[in-house]
Amino acid sequence: MAENLNYLPGVAGPETGSDTDAYYYVYGYDGTSVTEAKATANYSTYGVLYNWPAAMAGEPGSSSNPNGVQGVCPTGWHLPGDDEWTELADFLGGRSFAGGKLKESGTTHWDSPNSGATNESGLTALPGGYRREPDGTFESNGFSGNWWTTTSEYTSYASFRFLVSSDGSLHGEDISAGFGFAVLCLRD
Repeated sequence: MAENLNYLPGVAGPETGSDTDAYYYVYGYDGTSVTEAKATANYSTYGVLYNWPAAMAGEPGSSSNPNGVQGVCPTGWHLPGDDEWTELADFLGGRSFAGGKLKESGTTHWDSPNSGATNESGLTALPGGYRREPDGTFESNGFSGNWWTTTSEYTSYASFRFLVSSDGSLHGEDISAGFGFAVLCLRD
């Protein structure tokens, strides 16, 4: 998909979190009305933030390529694992250059400097920020774009990939499954 997933079956206030129960968030929205959340500019621009259990929709983690984990993605699509992100980075010239080729160019949405941003891939990745766990604050809108993978090496931790405005790399780390990140889906 060329945009963050915006499937929103429910919305939790940012103070509500878990690394085992599914929760959905819209950056900067602190209510529980799906209708109101969908009316926000952040929903329209950046989609929904999911904790890892919501992103996985009850499926177990996988690092296979392709992994076959539909998760919260629509039928015919799946949530990418670490290996799929690595394959994309390699195709784009390696992790050091892939981020810039994925990011929307310019500073309409990204903070300045939006280093290395060429959007050569056509993805137009946006900096939708994230929901921090456990305190529930929303952070880094404009600075970072963050996406879950299906890969989980530790209980209550999962892998995510991220881009930042200050460099052109594609980064990856493991973090608490309670954080709220965006989802990108791949066609099966």
